[in-house]
Amino acid sequence: MKDDPPGRERAALDEAIHHPTRLAVVAFLSACDEADFAAVRDGCQVSDSVLSKTASALEAAGYLHVRKGHVGKRPRTWLSLTPAGEQALAGHIAALQNIVTTARSAATTAREAEESAEPAEPTARPVPSPE
Repeated sequence: MKDDPPGRERAALDEAIHHPTRLAVVAFLSACDEADFAAVRDGCQVSDSVLSKTASALEAAGYLHVRKGHVGKRPRTWLSLTPAGEQALAGHIAALQNIVTTARSAATTAREAEESAEPAEPTARPVPSPE
């Protein structure tokens, strides 16, 4: 981007999973092969409609697979990450870690510069007269 410092690439945060709810769903699903819709809903503490919209967005991005079926006579929906979703999460986490590393490096550099700076010349202060 034009506002980025020269010679530095912008961290590759994934816009498709950057939203907190989408990130929570992708992170939740990264820990399992497949999860029931209700388990994801409860684990991410969202409503059915929010999870449904989130799942649709992630499926459109190619990051989520939705499987529908029945358990007995009851319809069920299962969600799982696609390989592209797993890669996107790994890349997003790496970008976040890169931001943290850059911040730590900048803080260390600033601290070292502050510590190595020559102390300012002491200024003379008038001594109060004893009266």
